Amino acid sequence: MTTEDVQDFVTRLAAAFAALDGNAFLELWHPDGTLRTPLVDRPIKGSELAKLLDVQIASAPDFVWQLLDWTSRGDVVIVEWQTTRNVNGARFSWRGVDKFRIRDGKIAEEVVYSDTAPLRAFRSGEKLEPITKF
Repeated sequence: MTTEDVQDFVTRLAAAFAALDGNAFLELWHPDGTLRTPLVDRPIKGSELAKLLDVQIASAPDFVWQLLDWTSRGDVVIVEWQTTRNVNGARFSWRGVDKFRIRDGKIAEEVVYSDTAPLRAFRSGEKLEPITKF
């Protein structure tokens, strides 16, 4: 992929998130692509993304995704992000990184790396304690 191809992909990805536009997301994906995320109990096929997007948007209509940084090498694009939404009546933010493998300009594979412990603690009303105090 050229630098311009990567920039175009990242721009379209950020725009789809900003608009919470399911069709724009689907345009980025191969139907046979695979999404792996710690927020879902199994790998998701590209052909299932429309249903997943509907569920996510319904559960978090106030969801905001921000692009923080990105890099690429060959057919791999790495995107660092921050999301914010309301959980149990309070605003909550967390960060993560997505690794995309691109084929023919579309996502063939996405792997989401994000620490879910803060979200789980916040949702359950527990106080998140650090593993190490320094």
